[in-house]
Amino acid sequence: MSGLQIENLSMRFDLPDGGHVQALKDVSLDLKAGELLSVLGPSGCGKTTLLNIVAGFLSPTDGRMELNGHRITGPDAERGMVFQQGALFEWMSVRDNVSFGPRMAGRKASDYRSEVDHLLDVVGLQDFKEKMVYELSGGMQQRVALARCLANEPDVILMDEPLGALDALTREKMQSLVLKLWKETGKTIILITHSVEEALLLGERLIVMAPRPGRIHTEYDLPFAEMGVNADLREVKKHPEFAQRREEILNMIWDMEEEIMGTAGPDE
Repeated sequence: MSGLQIENLSMRFDLPDGGHVQALKDVSLDLKAGELLSVLGPSGCGKTTLLNIVAGFLSPTDGRMELNGHRITGPDAERGMVFQQGALFEWMSVRDNVSFGPRMAGRKASDYRSEVDHLLDVVGLQDFKEKMVYELSGGMQQRVALARCLANEPDVILMDEPLGALDALTREKMQSLVLKLWKETGKTIILITHSVEEALLLGERLIVMAPRPGRIHTEYDLPFAEMGVNADLREVKKHPEFAQRREEILNMIWDMEEEIMGTAGPDE
């Protein structure tokens, strides 16, 4: 079966004092190949924990995951990760960073060079391929990180707040690029974000997670990602349903935060 299946996933962290934290509890998802899922929720709801489990960096306490019919048991090139900070090799050129995965896989340069150049063209970095990473802006570095991930030809791209450190204008341009890459490559993408607007714009599907323990609270099927592929994202935001969903989700997360923080005053 193609796609990603997550069944009753739970994650418990045991503490040195004998206590424990239930980071996730009975999370189930069925993500078809080529879907774009955005994940929202207040701090502590287990968003990044979930992503790290799918990446294979953590082993869940309970539950199982399958990708394209086989069980996920650890890291694998079929799942690529894009972090908030690019995690790039700053002493290497842009081209060498993007070609790092194919080189480590033992492929000949003649086999992957044209592919790497194509990816650099797609992300708008063809004129910067010989630059060192430290010479690039934050937005350009994230473009390199996306191209490097795609060069490994993963089935699933996992993004952990990849645009969070960018200024507003660069972030908007990168959001458009993510949609372009999603549509052109047909990759399955899971995007973690703290921005409600970004989750609405980039999520063909969107889940809102609740904390204590981390679990899926609400799920949406949305039209905005498909709309944004060929439209100005600012125009997409003017859609009446966009404003309605934004306020609905903001209120939902606000109520969760209030529950976490408590409403008692300092003297109560």
